[in-house]
Amino acid sequence: MELEGQWWKGQLAGDIYHALRYKELRLPVYKGQSPQLNLRRYFADLIAIVSNRFRLCPAARHLAVYLLDLFMDRYDISVQQLHMVALSCILLASKFEEREDRVPKLESLNSLTCMSSMNLVLTKQGLLHMELLLLETFHWNLYLPTAAHFIEYYLSIAVSETDLHDGWPMACLEKTLLYMNKYADYFLEVSLQDHAFLRFVPSLIAAACVASSRVILHLAPTWPPRLQRLSAYTWEQLLPCVERLLLAHDSDVNEANKQRCQQQQPGPQPGQAMYPAQSQSATVAQYVHRPALQYTQQSCQPVLVSAHASSAYLCHSGSLQVSSGPTHGQAQPQTISVPLDAKIKMPNRPYQVNSIYSCTAPCFNR
Repeated sequence: MELEGQWWKGQLAGDIYHALRYKELRLPVYKGQSPQLNLRRYFADLIAIVSNRFRLCPAARHLAVYLLDLFMDRYDISVQQLHMVALSCILLASKFEEREDRVPKLESLNSLTCMSSMNLVLTKQGLLHMELLLLETFHWNLYLPTAAHFIEYYLSIAVSETDLHDGWPMACLEKTLLYMNKYADYFLEVSLQDHAFLRFVPSLIAAACVASSRVILHLAPTWPPRLQRLSAYTWEQLLPCVERLLLAHDSDVNEANKQRCQQQQPGPQPGQAMYPAQSQSATVAQYVHRPALQYTQQSCQPVLVSAHASSAYLCHSGSLQVSSGPTHGQAQPQTISVPLDAKIKMPNRPYQVNSIYSCTAPCFNR
């Protein structure tokens, strides 16, 4: 069990990693053609809330969101049925990734506060029917690697004593490792928030999460040779994904600072933050082009990011209106009707994303 729980530390880590890389090349194609694509963020947040409530592992949470994305991409599903689909994806993912005693039970799901607010009551028959439909859709194959399956392998060498912090030798390796894990978890959750990340393979997203964490922590070089050898990704290959992650980070920091000013709360006290990036916002260009962060082993062309580059990524789902249909030129998803033994009332209030995925500074106080 110890080897299963921390496979990246075992003798078979290299073989397991190469098997995951081989499998990710054969993942189903995602087209982003769901008519309910504007609801995707809401249901991804719902999966995050439920998985956090039951303390499911990141692999189960990411697999559940990925199953939801693929299922929505193939079928035209009513808004009411999407709740059942999302919760069934959580159950399937937890059964595949977690121990049996950690799989959420029907009674526990129905007792959740978010379930009562949606006026949703699950039934055993309804869940079994939906799980069977999901399994048939994926041909009973749930071996689908996600970024969460790769992140620990990269984190095993993400920080070294030879790294520099702001151009100086590292003062405290243990504290840097702690912050590296916190930031990597944060960026890993950011990658769940937008379906645009599905155009990157999972191993690249995981590597970009580590690289973004090193950028925020002012570690140099940004992408050292040891990480390039382990991941087989160069800095130039990671840069498009890193830009998206850092734009999301800047947006979260700005939103947190805005809320702090509105609440007239005092700023962070000396000693609370290890790195200035936790309390100050910066542009992606400032992150990427800091002299101490240049990757000296390769040439890195300047990157210019416009102010509106993240508008599609950082938008909030303010309403729960179903779009009229898929984008022009895309295939029409199939329409299915799934029996749902429940009465569902969609909430009328907008869902604030930052209440679930807060900025990285407060995450260390959780």
